[in-house]
Amino acid sequence: MSMTILIAPSGFKESLTADAATTCIAAGILRAMPNASILKAPMVDGGEGFTAALVDLTGGTLHRLTVTGPVGEPVDSFFGFMGGQEIRTAVIEMAAAAGLRLVPRDRRNPCLTTSVGVGELIGAALDAGAERILLGCGDSGINDGGAGMAEALGVRFLDDRGQPLPRGGAALRRLAAIDLSGIDPRLTRVRIDAAVNWHNMLLGPKGVARVFGPQKGATPDQVEELAAAMEVYAAAIGRATGMKVGTAPGAGASGGLGAAVLGLLSGHLHPRYDIVMRYLDLDRLINRADLVITAEGSLDGQTPYGKVPAEVARRAKLRGLPVIALAGTIGKGVRLNFEHGIDAFASILKRPCSLDEAIENAEKLLTRAAEDAVRMVSVGIGLARMRRKDMRIAAHRSSYCDVAGASGSSRSTA
Repeated sequence: MSMTILIAPSGFKESLTADAATTCIAAGILRAMPNASILKAPMVDGGEGFTAALVDLTGGTLHRLTVTGPVGEPVDSFFGFMGGQEIRTAVIEMAAAAGLRLVPRDRRNPCLTTSVGVGELIGAALDAGAERILLGCGDSGINDGGAGMAEALGVRFLDDRGQPLPRGGAALRRLAAIDLSGIDPRLTRVRIDAAVNWHNMLLGPKGVARVFGPQKGATPDQVEELAAAMEVYAAAIGRATGMKVGTAPGAGASGGLGAAVLGLLSGHLHPRYDIVMRYLDLDRLINRADLVITAEGSLDGQTPYGKVPAEVARRAKLRGLPVIALAGTIGKGVRLNFEHGIDAFASILKRPCSLDEAIENAEKLLTRAAEDAVRMVSVGIGLARMRRKDMRIAAHRSSYCDVAGASGSSRSTA
């Protein structure tokens, strides 16, 4: 039995990178199907791994530095320069300065966390001669609308007394004016292209605070506080720049960071896979595969709205390929994924356990889940072969009976 299986997972937040998840799945496949041919396409979507992937793919360079983290303390971070580009292009993933992974579990309060370190990364890239900035948005631990990022680049956020606001999303509820007079002048000469989840809005029932605030530690009261703050923030951006960011596609990406890129930095937002797929070979690999296995930390009703498994499945279905999704957790509305190209899904957790235990054992759990999935595929292949064999036998018998019947008829006529 031999199949060509494409592995195209996302990373598992705070646990496995996309590369590590790919390695685990490959190991599980080969346990169940040693003769399988493995194709690997670890997926990045603008979150963790975005910079390293594009730097590696283009033969670029990585630059390390220390910036202000999401809780206001220094964190080790990085940005990259892509190789082989006519324009000197810096690659930045906002998660490297304001990602959820950088927020200690006992300090997860998106009313207070800040994106200021992202602005510091942009400033460092400008200092190093960037002519274009490719900004990946994903895996964020903030909900400050990108105000911290803009502040680090010279924008001032003032209350009704003309005093600077403290950092954090909740403080924006007291925002009276935005002062752009001190913004870094180099931004007028540098193009910023942000890879965002196009479905993420800043405001409304499906606005960033309500959809993602709870995932970042917000209580129900804090969710409403942040939603109100984003309303005030969007109105202030409109007064300062004339930009309507409240319902702009992608403006809610990464805790509203997209709104600041679009409305304050004069940047451009793009559906993240329009950016990523320029550099990945996913479609070429899909053309060589018999089966696709994708994976992500959580699979639920939000997955079809811009998450890696849904994008992989969409592209696989253009070739009519079956798709299996593995996930750390299975959430509400998960069956919606059947309508978006995923044919089967399974959790890697086989028994109840704590989040810390799941993270600690993620490699082992994912490897075993991949093995189990492919063993089930093998059973299906075996059943299909038996059915084909039975059909051949039945066809042979039918043919024999037809011949025998014709012979008997000839004899009786004689």
